[in-house]
Amino acid sequence: MSALTGFDNISFPYSSLSAQWVVRVKNISWDDSLNVDVDEINDDHQKLVDLFNILSQSVEEGNSFDYIDAVLEELITCTIWHFRHEERLMVRYQYDGIESHKAEHNDLIEGVRAMQVMLREENRLPTSEDFEYLADWLTSHIVGQDMRLGFYLAEVMA
Repeated sequence: MSALTGFDNISFPYSSLSAQWVVRVKNISWDDSLNVDVDEINDDHQKLVDLFNILSQSVEEGNSFDYIDAVLEELITCTIWHFRHEERLMVRYQYDGIESHKAEHNDLIEGVRAMQVMLREENRLPTSEDFEYLADWLTSHIVGQDMRLGFYLAEVMA
């Protein structure tokens, strides 16, 4: 596991319709490198990491499209709620980086919604590239934007 990024690689057999192949997926592990020093944000992040891992496990285990869609919907819903939570804190405590932070939030939501459309309309399960995108985005965002926000909030909320 990389201490900087908080995830490691796993591989598993994957089946979609009748095709069989091996997909490499990143499983995110919570560690101190993802701690932003604001408990309420850390709690949200841990929930998002748990949901990401449930999603990857559901694909690994060959769960139904309906179950995978339900997990993906829960991940999207919780992610949107978390983003609004962070944005509320940014407004309340007058965080200068709010616009760029919100832009990153919007980029992720667009990407995950596109993944959801592919699942629902094309019956295409998330690929290793989809999981890599999500894991990289989430961990990079936490160790970048959210660390800066956490440092700021820890100072002004104290």
